[in-house]
Amino acid sequence: MERSMKVVITLTLLIFIFAKYSHSLPLSTNSRWVVDKLTGERVKFKCVNWPAHLRPMLAEGLDKKPMSHIARHISLMGFNCVRLTWATRMFTRYSNKTVVQTFRDLNLVNAITGITKNNPQVLHLTAVDAFSAVIGAITSLGMMVVLDNHVSEPMWCCSNDDGNGFFGDKYFDPREWLNGLSIVGKRYRNTQMVVAMSLRNELRGPRQNANEWYRWVRNGATEIHRVNPDVLVLISGLSYALDFSALKTKPLGLENALQNKLVYEAHRYSFSGGSDKWLRQPLNQICHDLTSDINKNVGFLTTGPHQAPLFITEFGVNLMGTNQADNNFLPCYMAYLAKMDLDWALWALQGSYYLRQGAQNTDEQYGLLDTDWTGLRNPGFNAKLLLLHQTLQGEF
Repeated sequence: MERSMKVVITLTLLIFIFAKYSHSLPLSTNSRWVVDKLTGERVKFKCVNWPAHLRPMLAEGLDKKPMSHIARHISLMGFNCVRLTWATRMFTRYSNKTVVQTFRDLNLVNAITGITKNNPQVLHLTAVDAFSAVIGAITSLGMMVVLDNHVSEPMWCCSNDDGNGFFGDKYFDPREWLNGLSIVGKRYRNTQMVVAMSLRNELRGPRQNANEWYRWVRNGATEIHRVNPDVLVLISGLSYALDFSALKTKPLGLENALQNKLVYEAHRYSFSGGSDKWLRQPLNQICHDLTSDINKNVGFLTTGPHQAPLFITEFGVNLMGTNQADNNFLPCYMAYLAKMDLDWALWALQGSYYLRQGAQNTDEQYGLLDTDWTGLRNPGFNAKLLLLHQTLQGEF
C-alpha cells in the first residue's frame, strides 16, 4: 500500500510538472522577454547548470546515480531547464572516443565502477552519444536544455591563462570553434526541447578586445542560426561575461538577420571583481555599487529602444554557509534578479566531479546536491529561490 501511494504521488508530481512547463516551441523574443513563439506568452528560464565539459567529457554524477534519477530530482526541485555544458573538441576531435576509453585513460577506476552500477548503458557509448542520452533524460521530463559551449579543450574553467579564454588562445581556434557550433547545431536541430545555444562561456584574458569580439560573435551567431534557425542564440560579453558596454555605441548588427532570436547572457559571483569588498565595505553601499555596476555594463540591454532579453546563466554561492562574502552577496543579488525578473541559471547542480584539476571525486561546495548525490547539500537553500521561480513581469 505504501509503495502504491509513493507511485501515485510521483505520478501526480510528474503531471504537475508537465502541466507547469508545457508550452509550444520554438521560443522567440519580444522586447526584453523570451516568449512562446505561437502564443506570445512569456517563458521564463529557471535553470540549473549541469557540467559535461571537463576532461572526462561526461555529465557529472553518472557514477553516483542513474541519469533518470538525477533528471527527476532536477525537475522536482522546480527547475524548468538545464544549462548543459560542452567542450568544442568533444565534437571536433574526440567524438569517436567511448566513455570507458576516456575514463581508463584518466585512471578513473572508481568512477567506472560507479557508472557500471548506475548507468552501464553509457560506458560503451561515444562521448557525444552519452551527451545525447543525458539530453534525452532531461527532455523526457519536459525540461528545456540550453547548450553551453564552455571551453574548447575539455578542462576546468576559468582563468585568464587557461588557453580557452578568447579567440586565438592556445586551444581556442576560432575556425574549429565555428565548426563545433555547426556540428552541435545540426545534431540537435530536431530535438525540440533543445531551445537555445550559447556562443561561448566567459570570454576573457589578455587577448580580449572589442573588434575581435564583434567579428567572431557575429560569425558564430550567424552559423548557429544557419544550421538551426529555431534555437535562441545566447551571446556573452567580455571580462567573464560581465561587460557589454561596447554595445552602447556600436550595435551588434544582427537584429535583422537573427530576428527575435538574440539573447544576452551574463554572470555574477561574490568574487566577480574581488570578494574583499563584501567583507570590508558597508553592505548597503556595496549592494548599491553592485546594482549600479550591473546596470552600467549589462542591465542597459533591457532598456531603451533596442531592448533584448538578459539571461543570467551563472550565479551561485558556497552552500556550506561558511563563506561570509557569499552570504552577504546573495540577498543583494537575488533582490536585483527579482526586481528585474531576469531569466537565470544557478551554478550548480553537481555535488562532485569525476576529476577536477587532477583530483578525483572532488566535492563541489556550490552544488545543490551533496557529494554522494543522495540529497540536498543545504535543504533550506531552495526556499530562497521561490521568488525567483515566479514570473513577476512580462505577461502579455
